Amino acid sequence: MPRAAARRQVLMYLVLTFAFSSFFYWQIIAAGKMRMWPTAGLMWCPGVAALITRLVWQRNLRGMGWGWGATRWQALSYGFPPLAGLVIYGLVWLTGFGGLRAAGLSTKLGLELPLPATLGLLATFGFLQGAVFALGEELGWRGFLVPELASTTTFTNTALISGAVWAVYHYPLILFSSYNSGTPRWYALLAFTWMVLAASFVFAWLRLKSGSLWTGVILHASHNLFIQAIFDPLTADRGFTKYVTTEFGVGLALVYTLAAWYFWRRRGELAPAPVAVPAAAATPVPAAVS
Repeated sequence: MPRAAARRQVLMYLVLTFAFSSFFYWQIIAAGKMRMWPTAGLMWCPGVAALITRLVWQRNLRGMGWGWGATRWQALSYGFPPLAGLVIYGLVWLTGFGGLRAAGLSTKLGLELPLPATLGLLATFGFLQGAVFALGEELGWRGFLVPELASTTTFTNTALISGAVWAVYHYPLILFSSYNSGTPRWYALLAFTWMVLAASFVFAWLRLKSGSLWTGVILHASHNLFIQAIFDPLTADRGFTKYVTTEFGVGLALVYTLAAWYFWRRRGELAPAPVAVPAAAATPVPAAVS
C-alpha cells in the first residue's frame, strides 16, 4: 500500500479515536473522578475506531493480529509487570521509602480473605476482567496502529509514535480528573509520558514478533492489575513514596526504559510487518496475514 494511503488510514483512525473519546472525557471530567463505566467506554474508543477504520478501508478485519501466536510471548507479557513491580516496590519496602501494609489490599477490595487468597483471586478473575477493558485499547494501539506504522516506517518510529498517541490519550484524565497519584500534575504528566513511551517499545516489539495483538492485551491487563490493584494498595505512602511508585513515579519509567533498550537492541529480529490491502486493490490479501 502506498505510504499516502497508510497515512490517511492512520489519520482517520486518530480522528475517530479522539472524537469518540471526547464524550467519555466529558463524563469523567464532569464527575471529577474515574468511574467504572465511563472509563470502560473510554478504553473501548480506540478499538471501535480501529474496527471502523479497517472495515472502511479494507472491508474486512484481517491484519489485526487475531491469532494467538507463540505462548512464550503471552507468558512473558503476563509475567513482566509483576516482575517489574517486585523490583520497584520491593526496593521501596526494603529501603523504608515506603511501607508494606498487607491489610491494604483486602481493605481496598472489601474482602475478608487471607492475603494469598486475595492475590490468587486478583491474578486470575481480576486479570480476566481487566483483559476485557484492555482489549478495547489494544485493538487500537497494537491491533491497528502499530502494524500500520510498522509497514511504513522504522521500529523506533513505530514505538515512539504509537507511544506518543497513547500518552496524549491519557492527558485529559491526568490534567482534569483523579487519574493521578497525588504528585503535582506536571510531575505526573512527565513521569507518565516517559513510562508510556518506554513501555511502547516493549508492546510494539512483542506485537510484531508474535504477530498477535493478545500480547498487548495480556501485558496491558497484567500491568493494570499488578501495579494499580496489587502493588499500590500494598504500599503505604511515607511522603515521597508516590514520586517513585505508581504509574506516575520514576520507578516504572526506569524499569520500562531498561526493557525498551533491551527490545530495541533486538529490533533486527522482527520480520517486515504485513501490509493490509484496501478493498479496491487488485491483489487479494494473502491468506497468511494474521
